[in-house]
This record gives sequence, structure tokens and C-alpha cells, in this order.
Amino acid sequence: MSQENVDVIRAFLDAYNARDIEAFGALHDARVIWAAFEGWPEAETLVGRDACMRQWERMRAAFDVDAVEPITEFIAAGDRVVVRVAWRAMGQGPEMSMELTTVYTVRKGKIFMIENFWEQAEALKALGLEE
Repeated sequence: MSQENVDVIRAFLDAYNARDIEAFGALHDARVIWAAFEGWPEAETLVGRDACMRQWERMRAAFDVDAVEPITEFIAAGDRVVVRVAWRAMGQGPEMSMELTTVYTVRKGKIFMIENFWEQAEALKALGLEE
């Protein structure tokens, strides 16, 4: 299952970067949970595909172009996939570039949970995979 879960996350990032909202949304479980992210402006936990899709749209609204690119190897751990990404964007204000590590929980080929961490070590520790 691990490689299939990695493939789901690759497809998720590809759909995001292609701005294929239909394919992107279809990779979210209907009851997906986007866990609160400490230090993020909208720091509440989101539940459900519609709530998550609204958040993705809000995050993109200020940018004419953006992309999320993996900058580490994907790490598969059971039903979870960990990857550090760079999110770069240009638009109505200054260019933006940030790095974060995301832990995705995949169930039945859909993303069931999204957890973000500023540091890779934090994400790995949360999974019991110390660096």
C-alpha cells in the first residue's frame, strides 16, 4: 500500500500545480481533516472536502501563479506519507517562498488527513520516525 499512497500524494501535488481543481478535489476524502497548523494565519482545524477546498482557494487567491514542489524524497509509513515541499508564488504582492513538511494520511486512495509542520524533524517525530 505504501507506494500506492505515495502515488496518491504525487497525483495530488500534480493536480494542484496543474490547477486541475476537479482532480485535486477528488483526491480528498469527503470527511478529510486538515489539522490546525501552529503559526499559520488560519489556525483552525478544517473538516470536510468543501471546507478544505475553500481554504485551498483562499490561499491561492493572492497569487497569479504558484507551485508546490517536493524537495525531499517521499517517506511512506503505513497509511501515511511524509514529504517536505517548497511553495513558491508570484502575484499581487511580493514573491512568496516557504518550506514546510506535510504528513498525509491516505485511506482507500483518498487523503483523509493533512498535517503540516514547519520542521521536517517535527513531522518525523510525530510519526515515531526520528531523524
